[in-house]
Amino acid sequence: MGMSVGAGGPPGKRVNSEINTTPLVDVMLVLLIIFLITIPVAVTSVQLQLPKQVNQLRTSKPENIVVSVDRDGAIFWNDLQLPNAEALFQRLKEESVKTPQPELHVRGDGGGRFESVGRVIFAAQRAGIAKMAFITEPPPRN
Repeated sequence: MGMSVGAGGPPGKRVNSEINTTPLVDVMLVLLIIFLITIPVAVTSVQLQLPKQVNQLRTSKPENIVVSVDRDGAIFWNDLQLPNAEALFQRLKEESVKTPQPELHVRGDGGGRFESVGRVIFAAQRAGIAKMAFITEPPPRN
């Protein structure tokens, strides 16, 4: 496929307007070889049934104990404010003998002192509560 440009000229100064397909063929052959090598690796021969992931909200069961500690260090049993950590200890002592033993869910204010939450943990240890969990807020999705 040729194209004549101008009236001609010396043989070394002529414009070559033909498309050179050799580099195109070379690149295509390299890509073909790469695809032929990687396809068997991508397809697995062992058939497995992988487990499905389900994101379930964890709800508090009625038998679970929810203790909240506000910014000022006040302790709440569900929604009832307790006078001090000793009153919490007495209530937890009554709950610890139940079968099955309820879980203690601790909600602490993020701006409060760790000492206040520490008193709740200490009271739960003294009372013999075996399972304790801390309730947090999940990070926002972006």
